[in-house]
Amino acid sequence: MSRQIDRRNFLRMGLQGVSLFAAGGLVSSSISSKAHASELSVGVFNSLNDLDELLPPDENGVMLPPGFKSRIVARSGEAPIGLPGYTWHPAPDGGATFATEDGGWVYVSNSEVRSNHGGVGALRFNSEGDVVDAYSILQDTSINCAGGPTPWGTWLSCEEFDKGQVYECDPMGNTKAVLRSALGTFKHEAVAVDVPNQCLYLTEDLVDGGFYRFLPDNGLPNLATGTLQIASLVEREVDGENASFIEWLTVPDALASNEPTRKQVEGFCPFKGGEGIGIFEGKAYFTTKHDNRVWIYHTDSQLLDILYDVETSSNPILKGVDNVVITPTGDVLVAEDNGDMQLVVLTEDRVVPLLQIIGHERSEITGPTFDPSFQRLYFSSQRGSTGRSTGGLTYEISAIS
Repeated sequence: MSRQIDRRNFLRMGLQGVSLFAAGGLVSSSISSKAHASELSVGVFNSLNDLDELLPPDENGVMLPPGFKSRIVARSGEAPIGLPGYTWHPAPDGGATFATEDGGWVYVSNSEVRSNHGGVGALRFNSEGDVVDAYSILQDTSINCAGGPTPWGTWLSCEEFDKGQVYECDPMGNTKAVLRSALGTFKHEAVAVDVPNQCLYLTEDLVDGGFYRFLPDNGLPNLATGTLQIASLVEREVDGENASFIEWLTVPDALASNEPTRKQVEGFCPFKGGEGIGIFEGKAYFTTKHDNRVWIYHTDSQLLDILYDVETSSNPILKGVDNVVITPTGDVLVAEDNGDMQLVVLTEDRVVPLLQIIGHERSEITGPTFDPSFQRLYFSSQRGSTGRSTGGLTYEISAIS
Protein backbone atom coordinates (compact mmCIF):
# COMPACT_ATOMS: atom_id res chain seq x y z
CA MET A 1 0.00 0.00 0.00
CA SER A 2 1.32 3.44 -0.82
CA ARG A 3 -0.06 6.92 -0.56
CA GLN A 4 1.29 10.42 -0.21
CA ILE A 5 1.55 11.85 3.29
CA ASP A 6 1.78 15.61 3.58
CA ARG A 7 1.96 17.68 6.76
CA ARG A 8 -1.82 17.98 7.12
CA ASN A 9 -2.40 14.26 6.58
CA PHE A 10 0.40 13.39 9.01
CA LEU A 11 -1.12 15.45 11.80
CA ARG A 12 -4.56 14.02 11.09
CA MET A 13 -3.45 10.40 10.95
CA GLY A 14 -1.74 10.77 14.33
CA LEU A 15 0.96 8.24 15.15
CA GLN A 16 0.06 5.19 13.10
CA GLY A 17 2.42 4.23 10.30
CA VAL A 18 1.61 2.54 7.02
CA SER A 19 4.96 0.94 6.08
CA LEU A 20 6.10 3.12 3.21
CA PHE A 21 8.38 5.84 1.94
CA ALA A 22 6.37 9.03 1.75
CA ALA A 23 7.65 12.34 0.39
CA GLY A 24 11.13 11.63 1.71
CA GLY A 25 9.87 10.25 5.03
CA LEU A 26 10.46 6.67 6.11
CA VAL A 27 7.26 5.54 7.83
CA SER A 28 7.15 2.21 9.65
CA SER A 29 4.23 -0.15 10.18
CA SER A 30 4.94 0.01 13.91
CA ILE A 31 3.43 2.40 16.44
CA SER A 32 6.02 4.49 18.26
CA SER A 33 6.33 3.79 21.97
CA LYS A 34 7.02 7.04 23.76
CA ALA A 35 4.53 9.23 22.00
CA HIS A 36 1.73 6.74 21.57
CA ALA A 37 2.07 4.30 24.44
CA SER A 38 0.49 6.64 26.96
CA GLU A 39 -2.71 6.46 24.89
CA LEU A 40 -2.73 2.67 24.88
CA SER A 41 -2.81 1.76 28.56
CA VAL A 42 -1.62 2.70 32.01
CA GLY A 43 1.00 0.41 33.53
CA VAL A 44 3.10 0.09 36.64
CA PHE A 45 5.54 2.68 35.29
CA ASN A 46 2.86 5.27 34.56
CA SER A 47 3.91 7.31 37.59
CA LEU A 48 6.99 6.92 39.79
CA ASN A 49 6.28 9.49 42.47
CA ASP A 50 5.85 6.97 45.31
CA LEU A 51 8.94 4.77 45.11
CA ASP A 52 10.21 3.01 48.22
CA GLU A 53 13.87 2.54 49.11
CA LEU A 54 15.83 0.04 47.03
CA LEU A 55 16.21 -3.53 48.25
CA PRO A 56 19.53 -5.42 48.24
CA PRO A 57 20.67 -6.57 44.77
CA ASP A 58 18.83 -9.49 43.18
CA GLU A 59 20.45 -12.43 41.36
CA ASN A 60 21.25 -10.12 38.43
CA GLY A 61 22.95 -7.51 40.59
CA VAL A 62 20.06 -5.04 40.31
CA MET A 63 18.73 -3.13 43.31
CA LEU A 64 15.01 -2.45 42.89
CA PRO A 65 12.11 -1.10 44.95
CA PRO A 66 9.82 -3.68 46.57
CA GLY A 67 7.47 -5.34 44.09
CA PHE A 68 9.80 -5.33 41.07
CA LYS A 69 11.98 -7.98 39.44
CA SER A 70 14.67 -8.09 36.74
CA ARG A 71 15.68 -10.44 33.99
CA ILE A 72 18.46 -10.33 31.39
CA VAL A 73 17.03 -10.50 27.87
CA ALA A 74 20.25 -10.24 25.87
CA ARG A 75 24.02 -10.51 26.32
CA SER A 76 26.61 -9.07 23.96
CA GLY A 77 28.10 -11.78 21.75
CA GLU A 78 25.34 -14.29 22.48
CA ALA A 79 22.16 -15.23 20.68
CA PRO A 80 19.28 -13.67 22.67
CA ILE A 81 17.36 -16.34 24.62
CA GLY A 82 18.99 -19.05 22.50
CA LEU A 83 17.65 -17.76 19.18
CA PRO A 84 19.89 -18.85 16.28
CA GLY A 85 21.30 -16.63 13.55
CA TYR A 86 21.88 -13.31 15.34
CA THR A 87 24.15 -12.40 18.22
CA TRP A 88 23.46 -9.36 20.36
CA HIS A 89 25.78 -6.48 19.59
CA PRO A 90 28.60 -5.13 21.76
CA ALA A 91 28.28 -1.85 23.68
CA PRO A 92 24.46 -1.56 23.63
CA ASP A 93 23.45 2.08 23.91
CA GLY A 94 20.38 4.21 23.12
CA GLY A 95 17.08 2.41 22.70
CA ALA A 96 13.31 2.59 22.31
CA THR A 97 10.33 0.28 21.90
CA PHE A 98 7.76 0.11 19.12
CA ALA A 99 4.41 -1.66 19.23
CA THR A 100 3.66 -4.39 16.70
CA GLU A 101 0.33 -5.22 15.12
CA ASP A 102 0.09 -8.56 16.97
CA GLY A 103 0.16 -6.97 20.42
CA GLY A 104 3.89 -7.38 20.94
CA TRP A 105 6.70 -4.89 20.61
CA VAL A 106 10.25 -4.40 19.37
CA TYR A 107 13.12 -3.02 21.44
CA VAL A 108 15.84 -1.41 19.32
CA SER A 109 19.34 -0.76 20.66
CA ASN A 110 22.30 1.12 19.23
CA SER A 111 25.80 -0.36 19.19
CA GLU A 112 28.45 2.20 20.21
CA VAL A 113 31.36 0.58 18.38
CA ARG A 114 33.99 2.32 16.26
CA SER A 115 35.39 1.74 12.75
CA ASN A 116 32.13 0.96 10.94
CA HIS A 117 31.35 -1.92 13.29
CA GLY A 118 28.40 -0.19 14.96
CA GLY A 119 24.74 -0.18 14.01
CA VAL A 120 21.39 -1.05 15.57
CA GLY A 121 20.00 -4.37 16.77
CA ALA A 122 16.41 -5.29 17.57
CA LEU A 123 14.63 -7.71 19.91
CA ARG A 124 11.06 -8.67 19.05
CA PHE A 125 8.70 -9.66 21.87
CA ASN A 126 5.32 -11.33 21.54
CA SER A 127 2.25 -10.16 23.44
CA GLU A 128 3.27 -12.32 26.42
CA GLY A 129 6.68 -10.67 26.65
CA ASP A 130 8.70 -13.57 25.24
CA VAL A 131 11.62 -12.81 22.92
CA VAL A 132 10.70 -14.38 19.59
CA ASP A 133 13.17 -12.79 17.16
CA ALA A 134 16.39 -10.79 17.00
CA TYR A 135 17.90 -9.03 14.00
CA SER A 136 19.88 -6.03 12.74
CA ILE A 137 18.22 -2.89 11.35
CA LEU A 138 21.43 -0.90 10.68
CA GLN A 139 24.99 -2.00 9.95
CA ASP A 140 28.42 -0.59 9.03
CA THR A 141 28.11 2.67 10.95
CA SER A 142 30.25 4.00 13.80
CA ILE A 143 29.74 4.90 17.45
CA ASN A 144 25.94 4.74 17.37
CA CYS A 145 25.33 6.36 20.72
CA ALA A 146 21.80 7.53 21.50
CA GLY A 147 19.10 8.72 19.10
CA GLY A 148 15.35 8.87 19.44
CA PRO A 149 12.03 7.39 18.29
CA THR A 150 9.71 9.21 15.93
CA PRO A 151 5.91 9.42 16.29
CA TRP A 152 5.60 7.80 12.85
CA GLY A 153 7.28 4.65 14.10
CA THR A 154 10.94 4.87 13.08
CA TRP A 155 14.18 5.02 15.04
CA LEU A 156 16.75 7.79 14.52
CA SER A 157 20.22 6.42 15.27
CA CYS A 158 22.92 9.02 16.00
CA GLU A 159 26.65 8.63 15.38
CA GLU A 160 28.83 10.19 18.07
CA PHE A 161 31.98 11.40 16.36
CA ASP A 162 33.01 14.64 14.67
CA LYS A 163 31.68 13.58 11.26
CA GLY A 164 28.74 11.69 12.71
CA GLN A 165 25.34 11.62 11.04
CA VAL A 166 21.81 10.36 11.68
CA TYR A 167 20.16 7.29 10.15
CA GLU A 168 16.42 6.69 10.08
CA CYS A 169 15.69 3.01 10.71
CA ASP A 170 12.66 0.74 10.40
CA PRO A 171 12.35 -1.15 13.73
CA MET A 172 10.59 -4.01 11.96
CA GLY A 173 13.56 -4.48 9.63
CA ASN A 174 11.41 -4.43 6.50
CA THR A 175 12.93 -1.31 4.94
CA LYS A 176 16.59 -0.35 4.62
CA ALA A 177 17.78 2.47 6.87
CA VAL A 178 18.09 5.92 5.28
CA LEU A 179 20.87 8.45 5.90
CA ARG A 180 19.36 11.79 6.96
CA SER A 181 22.27 14.08 6.13
CA ALA A 182 20.11 17.22 6.42
CA LEU A 183 20.12 16.71 10.21
CA GLY A 184 23.74 17.76 10.24
CA THR A 185 27.27 16.42 10.45
CA PHE A 186 28.59 16.68 13.99
CA LYS A 187 29.15 14.63 17.14
CA HIS A 188 25.53 13.59 17.53
CA GLU A 189 24.13 12.26 20.78
CA ALA A 190 20.33 12.24 20.89
CA VAL A 191 17.27 13.59 19.09
CA ALA A 192 13.61 14.26 19.96
CA VAL A 193 10.63 15.08 17.74
CA ASP A 194 8.37 18.06 18.48
CA VAL A 195 5.19 17.39 16.48
CA PRO A 196 3.21 20.56 17.38
CA ASN A 197 6.11 22.76 16.30
CA GLN A 198 7.06 20.52 13.35
CA CYS A 199 10.73 20.22 14.24
CA LEU A 200 13.44 18.08 15.82
CA TYR A 201 15.87 18.91 18.64
CA LEU A 202 19.37 17.43 18.69
CA THR A 203 22.20 17.37 21.24
CA GLU A 204 25.96 17.37 20.64
CA ASP A 205 28.38 15.53 22.91
CA LEU A 206 31.22 18.03 23.16
CA VAL A 207 32.37 20.17 26.08
CA ASP A 208 31.35 23.17 23.96
CA GLY A 209 28.62 21.41 22.00
CA GLY A 210 25.56 22.97 20.47
CA PHE A 211 21.86 22.47 21.05
CA TYR A 212 20.21 22.20 17.63
CA ARG A 213 16.81 22.48 15.98
CA PHE A 214 15.93 20.99 12.59
CA LEU A 215 13.05 22.42 10.55
CA PRO A 216 12.02 20.11 7.69
CA ASP A 217 11.21 21.89 4.44
CA ASN A 218 7.99 20.01 3.90
CA GLY A 219 6.95 19.28 7.47
CA LEU A 220 7.06 16.02 9.36
CA PRO A 221 7.63 13.17 8.70
CA ASN A 222 9.86 14.34 5.82
CA LEU A 223 13.46 14.54 7.01
CA ALA A 224 15.10 14.61 3.58
CA THR A 225 15.68 18.36 3.47
CA GLY A 226 15.42 21.26 5.87
CA THR A 227 17.18 23.92 7.90
CA LEU A 228 19.55 23.18 10.76
CA GLN A 229 19.71 25.82 13.50
CA ILE A 230 21.77 26.21 16.67
CA ALA A 231 20.72 27.79 19.95
CA SER A 232 21.93 31.14 21.23
CA LEU A 233 20.88 32.64 24.57
CA VAL A 234 19.39 36.03 25.37
CA GLU A 235 18.47 37.42 28.77
CA ARG A 236 15.09 39.03 29.34
CA GLU A 237 13.33 40.32 32.43
CA VAL A 238 10.32 38.29 33.56
CA ASP A 239 8.38 39.38 36.65
CA GLY A 240 11.31 41.50 37.78
CA GLU A 241 13.89 38.72 37.38
CA ASN A 242 16.29 37.84 34.59
CA ALA A 243 15.44 34.73 32.60
CA SER A 244 17.21 32.94 29.73
CA PHE A 245 15.56 32.44 26.37
CA ILE A 246 16.76 30.60 23.29
CA GLU A 247 17.02 32.28 19.93
CA TRP A 248 17.69 30.06 16.93
CA LEU A 249 20.47 30.84 14.45
CA THR A 250 20.76 29.12 11.08
CA VAL A 251 23.80 26.93 10.42
CA PRO A 252 24.99 27.82 6.88
CA ASP A 253 26.48 24.40 6.06
CA ALA A 254 24.82 21.55 7.93
CA LEU A 255 27.22 19.05 6.31
CA ALA A 256 30.20 20.86 7.91
CA SER A 257 32.18 20.61 4.70
CA ASN A 258 34.89 23.03 5.83
CA GLU A 259 34.05 24.01 9.40
CA PRO A 260 32.23 22.34 12.32
CA THR A 261 28.56 23.28 12.50
CA ARG A 262 28.80 25.04 15.86
CA LYS A 263 31.77 27.16 14.78
CA GLN A 264 29.97 28.49 11.72
CA VAL A 265 27.64 30.60 13.85
CA GLU A 266 28.85 33.51 15.94
CA GLY A 267 27.08 33.83 19.27
CA PHE A 268 25.88 30.24 19.70
CA CYS A 269 25.49 29.01 23.27
CA PRO A 270 27.88 26.17 24.20
CA PHE A 271 26.46 23.39 26.36
CA LYS A 272 28.84 21.22 28.36
CA GLY A 273 28.42 17.80 26.80
CA GLY A 274 24.91 17.33 25.44
CA GLU A 275 23.43 13.91 26.16
CA GLY A 276 19.86 12.53 26.27
CA ILE A 277 16.70 14.41 25.36
CA GLY A 278 12.95 13.80 25.65
CA ILE A 279 9.79 15.87 25.17
CA PHE A 280 6.68 16.00 27.34
CA GLU A 281 3.79 18.47 27.05
CA GLY A 282 5.71 21.29 25.43
CA LYS A 283 8.92 20.85 27.41
CA ALA A 284 12.15 19.41 26.03
CA TYR A 285 14.31 17.91 28.79
CA PHE A 286 17.99 17.41 27.97
CA THR A 287 21.12 16.63 29.94
CA THR A 288 24.70 17.94 29.91
CA LYS A 289 27.26 15.63 31.46
CA HIS A 290 30.18 17.95 32.21
CA ASP A 291 28.14 20.09 34.61
CA ASN A 292 25.62 17.39 35.62
CA ARG A 293 22.55 19.38 34.71
CA VAL A 294 19.09 18.54 33.41
CA TRP A 295 17.66 21.41 31.37
CA ILE A 296 14.09 22.33 30.42
CA TYR A 297 13.45 24.09 27.13
CA HIS A 298 9.89 25.40 26.91
CA THR A 299 9.15 24.93 23.23
CA ASP A 300 6.46 27.61 22.94
CA SER A 301 7.92 30.45 25.00
CA GLN A 302 11.55 29.39 24.27
CA LEU A 303 12.39 29.86 27.96
CA LEU A 304 15.40 27.82 29.13
CA ASP A 305 15.37 26.61 32.72
CA ILE A 306 17.14 24.04 34.89
CA LEU A 307 15.35 21.05 36.43
CA TYR A 308 18.39 19.56 38.19
CA ASP A 309 21.88 20.82 39.00
CA VAL A 310 24.18 18.62 41.06
CA GLU A 311 25.73 21.74 42.63
CA THR A 312 22.45 23.13 43.95
CA SER A 313 20.20 20.09 44.41
CA SER A 314 19.08 19.25 47.93
CA ASN A 315 19.62 15.57 47.06
CA PRO A 316 22.56 15.47 44.62
CA ILE A 317 22.58 11.72 44.02
CA LEU A 318 22.43 11.97 40.22
CA LYS A 319 25.89 12.15 38.62
CA GLY A 320 27.11 11.40 35.12
CA VAL A 321 23.76 12.41 33.57
CA ASP A 322 23.04 10.68 30.28
CA ASN A 323 20.01 9.12 28.57
CA VAL A 324 16.50 10.45 29.28
CA VAL A 325 13.07 8.82 29.21
CA ILE A 326 9.78 10.26 30.49
CA THR A 327 6.71 8.58 31.98
CA PRO A 328 3.14 9.39 30.84
CA THR A 329 2.71 11.59 33.92
CA GLY A 330 5.88 13.58 33.28
CA ASP A 331 8.38 11.93 35.64
CA VAL A 332 11.84 12.34 34.09
CA LEU A 333 14.18 9.34 34.30
CA VAL A 334 17.89 10.00 33.83
CA ALA A 335 20.47 7.25 33.41
CA GLU A 336 23.96 7.53 34.87
CA ASP A 337 27.16 7.14 32.87
CA ASN A 338 29.39 5.70 35.59
CA GLY A 339 28.33 7.58 38.72
CA ASP A 340 26.65 5.04 40.98
CA MET A 341 25.10 3.15 38.02
CA GLN A 342 21.64 4.39 38.90
CA LEU A 343 18.52 5.18 36.94
CA VAL A 344 17.17 8.23 38.78
CA VAL A 345 13.66 9.67 38.78
CA LEU A 346 13.17 13.44 38.86
CA THR A 347 9.68 14.50 39.89
CA GLU A 348 8.33 17.87 40.94
CA ASP A 349 9.66 17.48 44.46
CA ARG A 350 11.86 14.37 44.58
CA VAL A 351 15.15 13.00 43.30
CA VAL A 352 15.05 9.26 43.90
CA PRO A 353 16.68 6.16 42.37
CA LEU A 354 14.45 3.70 40.53
CA LEU A 355 17.23 1.13 40.34
CA GLN A 356 20.95 0.61 40.78
CA ILE A 357 23.32 -2.00 39.33
CA ILE A 358 26.01 -3.37 41.62
CA GLY A 359 29.43 -4.52 40.40
CA HIS A 360 29.41 -2.64 37.08
CA GLU A 361 31.67 0.25 38.10
CA ARG A 362 33.26 0.59 34.63
CA SER A 363 29.97 0.60 32.75
CA GLU A 364 27.06 2.97 32.15
CA ILE A 365 23.29 2.60 32.04
CA THR A 366 22.01 3.10 28.49
CA GLY A 367 18.86 2.88 26.41
CA PRO A 368 16.15 3.16 29.10
CA THR A 369 12.63 2.96 27.69
CA PHE A 370 9.24 1.44 28.47
CA ASP A 371 7.24 -1.12 26.57
CA PRO A 372 4.05 0.22 24.92
CA SER A 373 1.88 -0.74 27.91
CA PHE A 374 4.28 0.78 30.47
CA GLN A 375 4.38 -2.59 32.24
CA ARG A 376 8.08 -3.16 31.51
CA LEU A 377 11.26 -1.11 31.52
CA TYR A 378 14.23 -1.93 29.28
CA PHE A 379 17.82 -0.71 29.54
CA SER A 380 21.39 -1.94 29.19
CA SER A 381 24.58 -1.97 31.19
CA GLN A 382 26.81 -1.09 28.27
CA ARG A 383 29.98 -2.85 29.44
CA GLY A 384 28.58 -5.03 32.23
CA SER A 385 30.83 -6.20 35.04
CA THR A 386 33.79 -6.69 32.69
CA GLY A 387 34.18 -3.04 31.75
CA ARG A 388 34.47 -4.08 28.09
CA SER A 389 32.12 -3.49 25.17
CA THR A 390 31.78 -7.26 24.76
CA GLY A 391 30.30 -7.52 28.26
CA GLY A 392 27.07 -5.63 27.58
CA LEU A 393 23.83 -6.80 29.21
CA THR A 394 20.27 -5.78 28.33
CA TYR A 395 17.67 -5.95 31.09
CA GLU A 396 13.93 -5.98 31.56
CA ILE A 397 12.27 -4.73 34.76
CA SER A 398 8.67 -5.60 35.57
CA ALA A 399 6.33 -5.94 38.51
CA ILE A 400 6.24 -9.13 40.53
CA SER A 401 2.90 -10.75 39.76
